[in-house]
This record gives sequence, structure tokens and C-alpha cells, in this order.
Amino acid sequence: MQKKVPDLEENGITEGITYSMDQEKVKKFHDYYEQHFNQNDHPDFEMDNKVFINRWYTEFFNEQLEMNRPEEVLDPNEHYQIINSQKDSAPGSDNIPWSVYSENNNLTFAFFILDSTSTLKYVSLITLTLQNAILGLSMRYSRIRDGDMFISSTAVLMSEVVKLITCIALVYLEAGGVVGLLDILNKQIVRQPLDTLKVCIPSLVYLIQNNLLYVSASHLDAATYQVTYQLKILTTALFSVFILKRSLLKTQWLSLLTLIIGVVLVQMAQGHEHSTSKNAEGQNRFIGFMAALTACALSGFAGVYFEKILKGSDVTVWMRNVQLSLCSIPLGLISCYTYDGGQIAEKGFFFGYDKFVHYLIILQAGGGLIVAVVVKYADNILKGFATSLAIVFACIGSIYIFDFQLSGQFVFGAAFVICSIFLYGYQPKKTETPGAFKV
Repeated sequence: MQKKVPDLEENGITEGITYSMDQEKVKKFHDYYEQHFNQNDHPDFEMDNKVFINRWYTEFFNEQLEMNRPEEVLDPNEHYQIINSQKDSAPGSDNIPWSVYSENNNLTFAFFILDSTSTLKYVSLITLTLQNAILGLSMRYSRIRDGDMFISSTAVLMSEVVKLITCIALVYLEAGGVVGLLDILNKQIVRQPLDTLKVCIPSLVYLIQNNLLYVSASHLDAATYQVTYQLKILTTALFSVFILKRSLLKTQWLSLLTLIIGVVLVQMAQGHEHSTSKNAEGQNRFIGFMAALTACALSGFAGVYFEKILKGSDVTVWMRNVQLSLCSIPLGLISCYTYDGGQIAEKGFFFGYDKFVHYLIILQAGGGLIVAVVVKYADNILKGFATSLAIVFACIGSIYIFDFQLSGQFVFGAAFVICSIFLYGYQPKKTETPGAFKV
């Protein structure tokens, strides 16, 4: 039976095409739709490196069908199947359902323009890889170099300030000017104080996490720090199961076991051998490991909680980050003067600051923004590749910068960790449903 492809205008969907503010691209999409989509044949939906996929709609209620949540919008009396969902999806796009198929053979879909070129995708992945590796090495170097030691809590606070300024600038660009920016800030923050307050939970957790990362970097070499911090994948998975009620594939649970084995091997290798890296004296590896482990747990909880907040509203990621920073900055000030008030009073807030510390603050603040770009233009599998390569680069960098010596057991454990990241992102392709419509 012929599948029905509804006209966008007849179903009132054209007003929803607001993902791209570039009217030329929107017009180009309309022209492309009129030329191809009303025909019986359906061409490949990739043209000029633009992937025309973002969200799906249903003609039954003419409502937005959120990705990964089809059951909340479609007719509950109709039986649906998501065809080629998750990793077997559209060209250049993962984790997005490719088609929704119903028993009455009505297939409804609409496409947005996702301005994602191949160049931007790979540039963002390379940037994330370098940022992860450089941040680990830089944090380590900042704590062991000669000269006055800056107060780490003040650096964490300043990174939040940089993030706030950056995200406000991004909201300004999205709003199209000062008037639009002020209107958005008024609607999202002033008029909805409770909505902002609920974001304070992850902001507090993130603040504690960032301080723990400095403690960990002070007691662990850069390579061990990088590998140990990958336990955040385990904590994120566990909190996703308990908070978001998600289910994991067997291969994903296997990857978590592989991850634990790898980290244990790394810790055993470092515990049984005397470190020959620079400035190893005065370091407590147990404190460093526990700080990293706690930071992983906090990272998993905060990330899942923040994801739940994001998916429960239409507030943009940048606006949520503004709310996060507005909560984090006061909490950061309290943290600074609670734990380091004596040092700040004696030495000053910006004691030990130099160009390298300024660079470190900007690097840490930009990390979250880079991840957002990667998630938007690439996918989680490629992100796993990027973070894995960052571990390798950090290990190589540690050899030349910190005289770090890689033992065979450490290499074996690191290989387990890297393999676990690949395994966690891998999902086997699903078998096509007989008779399903495939584009």
C-alpha cells in the first residue's frame, strides 16, 4: 500500500521550521521539498553537506514529536514501530529516529535544516580531542610548576565568570540584539525564579566537582588522571538508569566492566611502582584517586540531572548555562572564602595569577561549549573516539613534559579503558522490519 507523505503546509508544519534563522536556507529547503517530496520516489536526504534531519512530526495531533520519546505524542491506540532508530539512522546523523511506521501505513515526517557541514563536524571533534588532552596536562603543570601557587578555588570561580560572559554573548547572538537579549533574560530568569533555582542543584555539584579535579590533578600524574576520570562514563550510565529510567545494551554493560578493569590495572601499576615523574614528593595518590572518583560520581549525577532539565523544557542550552553560572558564581564565592578565606585575605584573590593561569581558566570554561558543538554536529560515537584519543595524547605528552614512564601494566590498563569507550558507544544495527518504508 502506498505510504502517505503529508504536505508540510497542509499540516501547519511550516511555521515550525525555525531551527535555521537563515531564510535563504529555509527557502532552499522549501524548493527542495516541492521538487522531490511530493513524488513517489524519495531521494537521499543529504545535499550540499546539509543534513535535513532534526525533529519529527505526526499528522495525528500536529504536535512536535520529540526525539527518543515517540510514545508521548503518537496516537496511543495505534501500534508504532521506530524503524532504523538509534545508530542505524539518516546520512550523517546518529541517535535520531529515521522513520516512524504505523500499521495503517501512514508515514508522517518533516525535516529541518541542520546547518552541519562535514568540515565543521570534524573540526569540532579535533578541537574536543585537543582540549581534553591539553586541559589534563595544563592542570597538572599548573600545580607543579615553579613560582607562586594560585588558589585553585578562585580559578574555578573565574572559569564560571568566563562561561557566563560567553553564554550571554551567545544568547545575544541568538536574540539578534540587546533588546532581544534583555527580553529573554527577563522571561527566563526574572519572571521564572523557581525555574532558575532548580538549576542551582547541578551548579553546586559542578562547582564541587571542578574543585575536586584540581585536588586530583595535584596528586596524580596527567596520564593517570585522564584515565581515572573516564569512570564518569560508569556513573553517567548508572544515573541514567536510575533517574532517566533508561535501559542499556549488553555491550554497554560489558563496556562498563571493561572500564573498571582498566582503571584498576592503571591504579595497581602506579601503586606498585615508584614514580619517576617530576615533583612526585609530597603527593598522595590515594587522595588524588578518591578526589577523581568523587568528581566522576558528581559529574554523572549533574550531567543526567541537567539533561532531564533540558529535555523537560524548551529553554536553550546557552540560556541554561547562563542560569547555571548565575547560581555557580555566588556558590563559588562562598566556597572561596569558606575554604581559602585566610589565604585570600593574606595574599589576595588573584595571587599567583599570570598568563598561564588566565589561559587555563579560559580553556576550562570553553570545554563545555566545545562538547555542545560536538553533540550538535557529530555524534556520541565520534565523541568517544575524541576522548579516547585525548587519553593517548595526554600519555604521550606526559612522557616529554613530566618525565612520566609508561609501564606495561599501565599501557594494558589504558588500552582497556580506551576499548571500553569504543564498546560503550557501539550499538549493533537493528534488523529492518519487513514491509517497512525505507528512505
